[in-house]
Amino acid sequence: MKYLRDTATLELDDEKCTGCGVCAEVCPRGVYVIGDRKAVITDKDLCMECGACALNCAFDAIRVDSGVGCASALIGGMISGGEPSCGCGTKAENTGCC
Repeated sequence: MKYLRDTATLELDDEKCTGCGVCAEVCPRGVYVIGDRKAVITDKDLCMECGACALNCAFDAIRVDSGVGCASALIGGMISGGEPSCGCGTKAENTGCC
């Protein structure tokens, strides 16, 4: 499942990346692969901005605004059993909000 196209805040700094592979291990969506001793983003639109990659990168090579947008709202709704809300005043469900 992809989220809104071209909205993920994910950024990878190639110069800081050592290719350790931790980001690829912790990413639940398979956003990263390791190629030529560096992490490579396979498809930025797969990112759900959970923040696992950035939190686990010991080299500060990854930046993402975790817990934002509709992906976070959908996950929060599934966990709580309530209606997804991304905080923009509309239900996240089928609205394309944020």
